[in-house]
Amino acid sequence: MDLSPFDKDNSVSCRLASQVPDICKTEDCCLGIDEAGRGPVLGPMVYGICFCPVSKKEQLKNLKVADSKTLTEAERENLFQKLDEARNYVGWALQVLSPNTISTSMLQRTKYNLNALSHDTAIGLVQYALDCGVQLKEIYVDTVGPADKYEDKLSKLFPGISVTVRPKADSLFPIVSAASICAKVARDRVVKGWNFTEELGEVDPDYGSGYPNDPKTKAWLLKYLDPVFGYPQFVRFSWSTAQTLMDSKAVTVHWDDDEEDGEKAAQRQKNRSMLSYFNASAGGNNQNPTHQTHRFLTERRLKNLNTL
Repeated sequence: MDLSPFDKDNSVSCRLASQVPDICKTEDCCLGIDEAGRGPVLGPMVYGICFCPVSKKEQLKNLKVADSKTLTEAERENLFQKLDEARNYVGWALQVLSPNTISTSMLQRTKYNLNALSHDTAIGLVQYALDCGVQLKEIYVDTVGPADKYEDKLSKLFPGISVTVRPKADSLFPIVSAASICAKVARDRVVKGWNFTEELGEVDPDYGSGYPNDPKTKAWLLKYLDPVFGYPQFVRFSWSTAQTLMDSKAVTVHWDDDEEDGEKAAQRQKNRSMLSYFNASAGGNNQNPTHQTHRFLTERRLKNLNTL
């Protein structure tokens, strides 16, 4: 599994895929869909599909694939290796949704929640398989939201293909289990080898499970919260855990608007406006000698100017 396309720019989403076996282009195939990393506040969410000929279902079952959440990391890696060795009849594709993509989607002006993002990602992967020539006849999906509504939605989008949507589908259908393993292995590898583009020095890798209620995860979030610029892009800043910590620990900023004078509004709230920050930093006799320019500016050799 080559993750380098995502590692080059982990601020955006990326699609990774195996070669499509020739047999999948000539025989009726089944396809499973599952995801990994929906709940954590750290790292990407990875959606995966796995497909194989209907005639090979029993062979896939004999690989002993299972719900990735019930397996150890070593067991998942071993099973992914078996899937890779079965490349003559098994194919897969992944959509790696970066933390930045997830957060900006959820916080944009027109709301785009995680369920909608999940549905669209799954639909995109099915369409990708069809565009690659996979002869799909059966789709099995681990549900997001009400199973019956999701099944109806997919059936209308892909007429002529039998669609089955079930809760815990990754423990019911081997082809979904295989997709689950592919997604989980990819997420584990991405998280373990995350490339921090921010200048953070040597980053503490002990962040726990990545889930919001994990004390180790909360401690890591506190440690790497910049009071001005917030979190590195490894963090889903739209998660309530991250937002709560920013509200309580980060610098309060008053954004000027057209309704009232920014300076006066900031003073009333015992705060500084963004305008006053730049005025104070622009140089001259009134500059505060104790003011230190943030590393974001110094690393980029940026300076304030009061004349052009």
